[in-house]
Amino acid sequence: MSKTITRLFDNYADASAAVADLESLGVPHSDLSIVANNADGSHAPHDHDGVNEDGDVTRGASTGAVLGGAAGLLAGLGLLAIPGLGPIVAAGWLAATAAGAGIGAAGGAATGGIVGALKNAGHSDDEAHVYSEGVRRGGTLVSAKVSDDLAPQAEAVLQRHRSVDAATRGAAYRESGWSTFDDNAPAYSADEVKRERSLYSSDRTSL
Repeated sequence: MSKTITRLFDNYADASAAVADLESLGVPHSDLSIVANNADGSHAPHDHDGVNEDGDVTRGASTGAVLGGAAGLLAGLGLLAIPGLGPIVAAGWLAATAAGAGIGAAGGAATGGIVGALKNAGHSDDEAHVYSEGVRRGGTLVSAKVSDDLAPQAEAVLQRHRSVDAATRGAAYRESGWSTFDDNAPAYSADEVKRERSLYSSDRTSL
């Protein structure tokens, strides 16, 4: 049996370090994913083919760059624009699923977009909305499909690199009037992302 473990990070460096440690544990690239807000343009993707001239996800986004590469998951980062998130850099299965759902993938894509991709992976409705909103506000999402035996080690890796507690962050969002992730809401600007990140600079868990 296997499970999907996902955590939100306020700091991209923490998230990328967690990905590297998960790779060291032996988690295959095909079972890893990273989705990072790129409103400030701070991440240099390796491929821009997934976005058309209007900044929308194209059908090519669900393959190629977002699938990662043999040199490591982060070597396959590609630029995407998923509804509600704005500009992101991403690699791996979660990005491919969300992009595919966002362009109307046929079959069992269910609710679509990033929320649908997270729910289809086994996360609760609340977790899916908080994680998606977290990326919209400047965060980075790391997700791994791992065996039950490896799950405790993978969870420890994500926590050690100062991941965000979804319930705590969701409560903070709701205090400011937020209810659910809205993929029709405007993307955060670079200044809004910077301001949001400053609010939670110390709101991370660690071992």
